Amino acid sequence: MANEMLLKYGCNPNQKPSRVFMEDGKDLPIEVLNGKPGYINLLDAFNGWQLVRELKKATGMCAATSFKHVSPAGAAIGKPLSEVEKKIYFVDDLGELTPLASAYARARGADRMSSYGDFIALSDECDACTAKMIQREVSDGIIAPDYTPEALEVLKSKKKGNYNVVKIDPNYVPAPIEHKDVFGITFEQGRNELKIDEEMLLQNIVTDNKNFTEEAKRDLLVALITLKYTQSNSVCYAKGGQAIGVGAGQQSRIHCTRLAGNKADIWYLRQHPKVMNLPFVDNIRRPDRDNTIDVYISDDYEDVLADGIWQQFFKTKPEPLTKEEKKAWLATFDGVSLGSDAFFPFGDNIERAKKSGVAYIAEPGGSIRDDHVIMTCNKYNMAMAFTGIRLFHH
Repeated sequence: MANEMLLKYGCNPNQKPSRVFMEDGKDLPIEVLNGKPGYINLLDAFNGWQLVRELKKATGMCAATSFKHVSPAGAAIGKPLSEVEKKIYFVDDLGELTPLASAYARARGADRMSSYGDFIALSDECDACTAKMIQREVSDGIIAPDYTPEALEVLKSKKKGNYNVVKIDPNYVPAPIEHKDVFGITFEQGRNELKIDEEMLLQNIVTDNKNFTEEAKRDLLVALITLKYTQSNSVCYAKGGQAIGVGAGQQSRIHCTRLAGNKADIWYLRQHPKVMNLPFVDNIRRPDRDNTIDVYISDDYEDVLADGIWQQFFKTKPEPLTKEEKKAWLATFDGVSLGSDAFFPFGDNIERAKKSGVAYIAEPGGSIRDDHVIMTCNKYNMAMAFTGIRLFHH
């Protein structure tokens, strides 16, 4: 390891020179085993590593995240996949999966459109099963505490040998004070070392319904830890040990709730029998299949079903998924958990969340309209906890 690493450029090609270095003179806690990661790659890598490390500590399970432009498209723990999940994540041909491979399948599968070209972070040593899964996806790179020899060989073969593989020291502890320069002015703050755990989560349940299932507690931990490393404002829907919809970087909280809710709806609609049985042509590229499904589910389905077009994607022309069918399917969506990085100012966020099956909520509280938000939760028998903590991330 060395004290600094030169980069090709910063956020954009005109931003030169560029490097990462340790101000205290110590060695960097990373080693590049393959490729040449860039500025944004490393921002994704370091944020992603913190997320999965924290998620493992909170749940006791291995974790994975899929990052794009310094926000997670998905994050998950290594919970076994159902047969339906294996199929919608396109890993049903890989046989038995390791827990780490299951975690990445979930993290990438949550929002496959946004995960295109992701930077991956794994909490544990990357095994061959996970590496082979990654090998066939479009991805920029990976960070993990270690790699098995077989996994490293597989990953080095990606992108004509240029795939970014970064090893991080799992025992590295950053300085408690961090700095950032903006317009030549240095900002200083204490690191956000706030511990997110079950005790913090449920200390102040404010709704009539005070029952949080064990699954809901786990999913809320996933949601809140995901939000801690997501560009604010942000909300996260979670179910089954994974984020299923992340709404990041919106100025309006209701827009975050709608954006994440729409992504959660798409995740659930992908499990509709019509979608799962779409007759794709043989050898369709994985990104093309992802995009085709996304359009098929949307109101613009004619873009992939029009005569002269559908033949590019399907063996036979499928029937559209109608609005009535989508509405009926989404009406069965339930048991979803929702986290928010700051308080919900109005009950409209709860109304939107209800449409995507939300039953459990964790948010800081502190709005002058908390009573209205609580009342809206009570109307739908939702359980909501005020955590008293804000999770802004910029």
